[in-house]
Amino acid sequence: MTGDRVVRVWAQIGQQSRGAPISVAHVCDAAVAGVDVDGAGVTVMVSPTVRDTMHATDRVAGELEEWQLAFGQGPCVDAFAAGGPVLVMDLDSPDYWARWPAFTPAAVDSGARAVFALPLQVGAIRLGVLDLYRTRPGPLSPHELADALAFAATASMLLLDEAAGTQPDTAELAWQRDDPTAHQAQVHQATGMILAQLGINAEAAFARLRAYAYAHDRRLGDVAREVVERRLRFEPDAPSGGHDEK
Repeated sequence: MTGDRVVRVWAQIGQQSRGAPISVAHVCDAAVAGVDVDGAGVTVMVSPTVRDTMHATDRVAGELEEWQLAFGQGPCVDAFAAGGPVLVMDLDSPDYWARWPAFTPAAVDSGARAVFALPLQVGAIRLGVLDLYRTRPGPLSPHELADALAFAATASMLLLDEAAGTQPDTAELAWQRDDPTAHQAQVHQATGMILAQLGINAEAAFARLRAYAYAHDRRLGDVAREVVERRLRFEPDAPSGGHDEK
């Protein structure tokens, strides 16, 4: 994923928020518009059996989350357990009726024909799942999937903000209220350097930067500045996401 996609996704979320505090609900609304799906839902999960629906954009999205919570099966459950996307291009097929015998007939009856479940996670921390659905069968295009993953990464960051007791309250990038030193250009520069250091995409690089700041109870801008000044380097095998160079 490119840095341009990060900026574009945040801009789409900002349009949905209309100046209100940015929330997971705004991410879901922006995903529906940006990925060309019919609805979205977010379920937060502590484990495969301890979970709760945080938001659903419409009746069908709400019922999809409800059926998965009730039956303990479905794309959301599998995505959380495996830590990777579960992409169902045609739910009304024999394979999925056999795979999820309780969930599938209920979901099809609700009106869903394609479901795309994307895990919400930062590193090894799993937070929940973003579910997108369409009323027609068919896959996501590569571009749509990349955008969907970017929306999932954004929802993950917002959930981390909530866990830390902070809430972004502008249509700007999420860090700007709590960290006035976190200038957008510097954060993007640091994200690019982490991308090069770890050989990962921009989405994952920004998530690592954000997770490091969260884990060490530091301002994102301070961490970004240390990366840019080469006083902090991220290593693939560093449990905390990076180490200070001596």
